[in-house]
Amino acid sequence: MKWKGQRPIALVGLMGAGKSAVAAVLAGRLGGVAADLDAMVEERARARVSEIFDREGESGFRRRESEALAAAIESDAAVLATGGGVVLDPNNRTLLRERCCVVWLEVAPGEAARRLAADAASRPLLAGGSLAARLETLLRERAALYESVAEFRVPTGSLAPVEVAGAILATVPPAPRGAP
Repeated sequence: MKWKGQRPIALVGLMGAGKSAVAAVLAGRLGGVAADLDAMVEERARARVSEIFDREGESGFRRRESEALAAAIESDAAVLATGGGVVLDPNNRTLLRERCCVVWLEVAPGEAARRLAADAASRPLLAGGSLAARLETLLRERAALYESVAEFRVPTGSLAPVEVAGAILATVPPAPRGAP
């Protein structure tokens, strides 16, 4: 299945849902490319996300993230791996709803904590306290926002990225709503 000319599939969800890994697999299966917003932000800033948070705060990072989202949508990427907080900005939510086929990758905070355990120190929003408790708080704060943009929901559970990509392909119609 070729994806060129159709709306990109944007993956949203909590940190640890597997958005980046799934995006790479899914894009390959669609015959397209994946755009990872965090990687785009880091490349443009020539700095790691944690360094951007240190220098510019969360607001500076969110500004850069919004710019990366707009650029990714304008590119010919088949799949977008968004950051967990991309839905916090109302303009981003509008862009996602209007220009993408949005899939919410649902993950339980405990599973996300297990996946992120080795990488948590590099994620500024996970600093302090229990990793699972921090993720539970973030999910509680963002769940309604994920739901507000998502056309489809795919539970990830303990599935491997290739299995999640398969579930997305089984869920999302070949030409998502609004595709040319």
